[in-house]
Amino acid sequence: MSDQKEKVPTNQLNIELTEDVAEGVYSNLAIITHSNAEFVFDFIRVMPGVPKAKVKSRIVMTPQHAKRLLRALADNVAKFEATHGEIAEQDPVQGIPMNFGPAAKA
Repeated sequence: MSDQKEKVPTNQLNIELTEDVAEGVYSNLAIITHSNAEFVFDFIRVMPGVPKAKVKSRIVMTPQHAKRLLRALADNVAKFEATHGEIAEQDPVQGIPMNFGPAAKA
């Protein structure tokens, strides 16, 4: 019997994704604020005809991690557009796009 142990890379990180987190949270508005020590990302779901919206998720990270997120997001958007074509941007009305189209009638 060998006393040699299986070598596991020391820089390996195991990440667990639970079922409730894997389901995700839909957001159609993000508000980003920062201080000298952190960035705060509030993800909100705005619904048509509802004057109030709740923050569905808040992520707080260091400026260094925010910059890494920026680079990773830019890289992923570029790869998406290379495969699926350019993503059309909507012109926001007064800074926040809230136009969901005409109201449905019953």
